[in-house]
Amino acid sequence: EFYSRVRVEESIRRADVVLFMFDARNKVSRVDKALANYICGRFKPCIIVVNKWDLVKGVPTGEFADYFTSALPLIRHAPVAFVSALANKRVRSTIDLARSLWKQARLRVQTAELNSVIEELKRRPQRGAKVARRPKIYYGTQVDVAPPTLILFVNSPAIFTGTARRFVSKFLREHLPFHEIPIVVRYKKATSRKT
Repeated sequence: EFYSRVRVEESIRRADVVLFMFDARNKVSRVDKALANYICGRFKPCIIVVNKWDLVKGVPTGEFADYFTSALPLIRHAPVAFVSALANKRVRSTIDLARSLWKQARLRVQTAELNSVIEELKRRPQRGAKVARRPKIYYGTQVDVAPPTLILFVNSPAIFTGTARRFVSKFLREHLPFHEIPIVVRYKKATSRKT
C-alpha cells in the first residue's frame, strides 16, 4: 500500500489533470479521502471518474454526484463523469472534459474583470467580525496560471481566517472562469488603499 501510494502521488504531481477513478459499486475509502487531500494540496484540476456505471441500477447520477461532493469536500468543485470503460461508454466525453479543465487552468483573467468580481464580493454582508478587525480586500491581480494564482491586496493578511479564505476562494472560483478547477489565492498587505 505504501509503495502504490508513493507511485500515485508521483503521478498526481506530474499530471496536468487528474482522473480520480472510482468503482461505482464501492464507497469512498479512507485512502480515497487522503488522495483527495493530496490532489487539493497540489492544486491539480481533477475529474471524479465513476467507472462501471452500467452495473448500477436505479440510482440517479445527481444523487451519486452529491455523494462524492459530501464525501470529498476538498475537491467538491471537481466535475463527476460516469463511464463504463469496458463498454467504452462516455470515455471520449471524459477526455474532452479533461481538455476543458486543462484550458481552464491556463486561463488568465484581466485585472479589471478580477477587480469587478472583488467589488461584488465586498458588497456581500460580513458576519461575526468586529468592524475594526473586519477583513478588507482592496484589489487583486492574477500572477500565474496552472494553477491560476491570484494576489489579493488586503488590510491585514493575518485576520483572514481559514473560513474567510475558503469563502473568498469559492466566491472567486464561481465568479471567474475557473468553476471546476482549484485556484491559489495569496494575501498581501496593501501599502496604500486602492479602491
